[in-house]
Amino acid sequence: MSRKVLLDANELNIILHRLACQLVERHTNFTVTVLVGIQPRGVFLAERIQAILKKEYGLNDIKNGQLDITFYRDDFRRGDKPLEANKTKIDFIVEDKRVVFIDDVLYTGRSIRAALTAIQSFGRPKEIELLSLIDRRFSRHLPIQPDYNGRQVDAINEEKVKVSWKEKDGEDAVYLISK
Repeated sequence: MSRKVLLDANELNIILHRLACQLVERHTNFTVTVLVGIQPRGVFLAERIQAILKKEYGLNDIKNGQLDITFYRDDFRRGDKPLEANKTKIDFIVEDKRVVFIDDVLYTGRSIRAALTAIQSFGRPKEIELLSLIDRRFSRHLPIQPDYNGRQVDAINEEKVKVSWKEKDGEDAVYLISK
């Protein structure tokens, strides 16, 4: 198995700041916009983006939630091991809000399709956008594209993109892993 660095900590930090800036350009003050990190790994990205928006732009009242999509996936019964759900934490109203889904890697699009279904349990958003750190653009099974994208990666199906977060994995980096 080989591992190639796609983004180091410095490059990742630059991309996070660019994504935050793009959100500010589109949403200005976030009075009708909420961030929703898709469990499990999109939550780390959402928290980082929220921290940048607070520190760099003084946006202190941004709502940030966590959405578990485990049982909304169309492939959730296909694995051999029992599923473990993650935590959903949405303590705000999404009705008539602009929801920005945040996930680390956009691969087949199935997670986003599941998130679109799951968010309906909390109301009917006015609009939904997608922010992804990594877009594996040639691997899509569904017609889903990010509105905000950190980096496009052309990986073949046997390759895996792994995002490491300092909070969870002890480092900030993105790797391309080959068997």
